[in-house]
Amino acid sequence: MLPYLHGAENIVPGLEAALLGRSVGDSLEVEVAAADGYGERASKPFKIPRNQFPPDVELEPGMDFVIENDQGEQRVHWVMELDDTAVLVDGNHPLAGIDLFFSVEIVGIRDATEVELDHGHPHGPDGQGHHH
Repeated sequence: MLPYLHGAENIVPGLEAALLGRSVGDSLEVEVAAADGYGERASKPFKIPRNQFPPDVELEPGMDFVIENDQGEQRVHWVMELDDTAVLVDGNHPLAGIDLFFSVEIVGIRDATEVELDHGHPHGPDGQGHHH
């Protein structure tokens, strides 16, 4: 089960659009084109020397990390593969460029609390929650 706050970009745009105006009990199959999901692939994977990562960091395929560029902008990258000398990383989301399929059943709808609206994400089934 995935709680989300409608309109806050908690889920991919294509899925959010398909859920607009739906009611509890509705079941639907949603196909989301890559452009409305995690986007098209915008860059090619590239290698970073292994020694540029802290030696105590356990790197494994699929993990993500942030790279800050010269302008101070932070971008998330994903480890694709690695060996002792280099790490192949990708600045695209692992699902970028892929059409997505969702099978959805709406099991509950409630109004968001003011705190949830302020934070931009849900805090659990009853709207209560702890700060992360």
